[in-house]
Amino acid sequence: MFWFLLITMVVVVAAVTLAVVGGGDSEVLPDVAPEQLVDPLPEARPVDRADVEALRLPVGVRGYRMADVDDVLVRLGAELAERDARIAELEEALAGAAADGGGEGGRA
Repeated sequence: MFWFLLITMVVVVAAVTLAVVGGGDSEVLPDVAPEQLVDPLPEARPVDRADVEALRLPVGVRGYRMADVDDVLVRLGAELAERDARIAELEEALAGAAADGGGEGGRA
């Protein structure tokens, strides 16, 4: 009885191993190309809210792909810095125009 159980267990373990490993002429799944950033941020114009909301970063084995996330963050950081500089420039011009306009309005 012991030998029968031992042989049966060996056969079952071998069958499960072959099923998991995929022995025989079973079809092998094709390699899947890694996900790529499908619709990157536009290069020809500034990024707007709709671009950021539509952005979907590809997922890798351990989460988001660092290179794609880094590229997006660098781009968004540069755009925000450019906008902040432009806003500061326009506020300065507006303050200068208000000072010039206020001085002329008092003389008339």
